[in-house]
Amino acid sequence: MTPASNPPPEGPLPVASELANGARDFRLRMAVIDRETETALDMTRDRYGRTVHADAAVAARAHRGKAAVEAYTTHLAAHADALLDAARRALDELPPARQLAGWRAVLDGLTASAAEIRRALDRPAAPGSPAERAQHSALWPHLAAWADHSFIASNLADQSDGQHHKAPLTEEEQRMWTEMAQAAQRRGELELTESWYAADGQPITLAYLVEDDDSTVVALRGDPDAPGWQVIGHYAHEYEAGQALPVPVPPGVLRADVSRFNRPVPAPEVSLQELIRDVVEGRTAGDASDALLGAVQRGYDAGPMVRLQELLETSGQFASALETVQGRQIAARLSALGRQIEFLTREVEEAAEDLGATVAVLPPHRTPALRVRPRPAVDTTPPTSPRASTPARHR
Repeated sequence: MTPASNPPPEGPLPVASELANGARDFRLRMAVIDRETETALDMTRDRYGRTVHADAAVAARAHRGKAAVEAYTTHLAAHADALLDAARRALDELPPARQLAGWRAVLDGLTASAAEIRRALDRPAAPGSPAERAQHSALWPHLAAWADHSFIASNLADQSDGQHHKAPLTEEEQRMWTEMAQAAQRRGELELTESWYAADGQPITLAYLVEDDDSTVVALRGDPDAPGWQVIGHYAHEYEAGQALPVPVPPGVLRADVSRFNRPVPAPEVSLQELIRDVVEGRTAGDASDALLGAVQRGYDAGPMVRLQELLETSGQFASALETVQGRQIAARLSALGRQIEFLTREVEEAAEDLGATVAVLPPHRTPALRVRPRPAVDTTPPTSPRASTPARHR
C-alpha cells in the first residue's frame, strides 16, 4: 500500500523546473514561518534577550513545528524523491569541480531527512496531543535541513534546463576583446556589475566596457583583479548575456554548520544607547565606570566594543573566503582594524577602572531642571508679564 504522505502522481512526474519550484515554495513558506516564530519569541524575552515567558516560548515553537510539517506536506512530500533523483542525475553530468563532493553530501543528507519525515507522516500522532508536539519537534531539524539546503537540489535539477555558453569567441577575438577590456580597466572604464560561479568552478563576471561614450556588456572568466582573466563573450545587454552564459551555481557559505532556521538563542546584550543613558543618569564616578566596563565586557554576554571586534574578525574571514585578490586585501584591512579595536578596548577598560577608583560624585551645583512646570491653581489669575504691565509711552 502506498503511504498517504507520498501518493503516486496522477500522470507523468513534473519536469525539473516544476520540482524546483515546489522546493522554492517550501523555502519561502519556511521563511515566513521563521519570521512569525521569531516575532512571537521576541514577545517572550526581556529587554536583554532573556526568556521570561517559558510557556509562551514552548507554544511558539510548537506552532512552528506544526506549520512546517504542513508546508512540507503541501509543497514537497509528493515529489521530494523525484527532485533528489533529478539533482543526482544532473550532478553526475557536471565536469569535475571542488564543490561536487560537498553537493553530493548535501543530497545524501536531504535523502535521509526526507526518509525520516516520510516515516513520521505515515504514522501521525493524534492532533493536538503531546505526542504530536514531540513528533514535530523531532522532525524540525529535518524540515530545517530542507529549508536551508534544498536550493542546491533545486539548482542542480534546473541545470539540465539551463542555457550554456553559446558561440564561444575564436582565439583571435578572445585576445582582442581581452586586450580592450584590460585597457579599459587601466583607464577605470571597466565597470563590474555582477559575478557568479559556473558549474566548472570558474568565476564569471559581467562588466560594462566603456569606449568613446559607448558601452558594451562583456563577460570575464577569472578574477578581474588577478592576472590571467579573459573575456569570453560580448553582448548588447545583460539579458542577452544571461541567456548565453553558463547558468550560476549556488554560492557557498562561510561556515558549513550554520543554519538560518536553527539559530542559537541570542546572548543577553546591553545596547550602547542604554550604556550612554546609564552615564547620563549617573551620579557617581562608579556609575560611569560601570557603563564603560559594560561596553568592553568579554565572554558570553560580551559588550558592544567586543562584539564590534568579533564583527570585524568575522567579516575579515568572509572577505578572505572570497578567494579573490581584492577579498584578501580587504581581509588584511579588516584584520588591522580588529587589532586597533582590541587596543582601544584595552584602553577603555583601563580608563574605566581608573574612573571607578575615583572617589567622587558630581557637584551639587549641577542641579536638575524640572521638565514640567507647576500649573497655577484653578482660582488664581495667571500672572501678567512685566512687559504687559508697563505703561505705553506717548510722544
